[in-house]
Amino acid sequence: MPWYENRSGESLWYEDGGTGCPVVLVHGWCMSSAVWKYQFDCLSSSVRLLAPDLRGHGRSRGISGNLNFDGFATDLADLFECLNLSEVVLLGWSMGAQIALQSYAQLSGRLVGMVLASATPCFTAVEDFPYGLAGKEAAGMRLKVERNTQRALDGFFTRLFTEEELAENAAASEIRQMLLSIPLPETAAVLEALDALARADMRPLLASIAIPTLIMNGGQDLVCLPQASNYLKEHIPGAEQVVFSRCGHAPFLTQSHQFNAELIRFTRSVCGQNA
Repeated sequence: MPWYENRSGESLWYEDGGTGCPVVLVHGWCMSSAVWKYQFDCLSSSVRLLAPDLRGHGRSRGISGNLNFDGFATDLADLFECLNLSEVVLLGWSMGAQIALQSYAQLSGRLVGMVLASATPCFTAVEDFPYGLAGKEAAGMRLKVERNTQRALDGFFTRLFTEEELAENAAASEIRQMLLSIPLPETAAVLEALDALARADMRPLLASIAIPTLIMNGGQDLVCLPQASNYLKEHIPGAEQVVFSRCGHAPFLTQSHQFNAELIRFTRSVCGQNA
């Protein structure tokens, strides 16, 4: 799989497979393009899938600095420019959803649809948005990373799923192994991205989104609360929502069959039946 160069001449990794309507998949904090295994395995015969490793993550770990939403969004815009992508469905998961929102102004002319998976416009709760994590919880995450990055991320990974959804899932062991195989970002990169998450507030961007938008979330998400997805549904014009009632933060892993079916349904609605 290839590398691309951003406008600063830095090399970033991306996965590219399949044919048809392009769907760009943006992963979350401390993850990589590897999390989209079940989408590449099952959907490459229907759509073209592209999944970058964000700066400081996965194979793009040689880039330091600018691990913030402006930096992530600029890199994503450069990927679109480098590959001359158009009529794209942009799918962001968790932090990747906020990157998608941040990128919309730069990419709107190249997009036909947006999917926000397990998303929130505001990771940290504030007075007029109580649907984020408490400020002290975000500060506690930062302290844990400073003390022991690997242990902190192990604890974070356990919050991605409910006990029941893994216990009842035949692929649970494979999912765990896949997450364990993702390279650990440098501690400085983890902290810089976490600080960006804790500060970000994408609510002012929501009313300007003028393309079809699908929101998909777990009904038992402990990371980006279900109420945050409901808020997105209410504040993005014309948005639709699909809730995976027994899922936590990663329905595209534990409920991949249904997630993929909804993604293909949405993609066909905005790209045509060839998708």
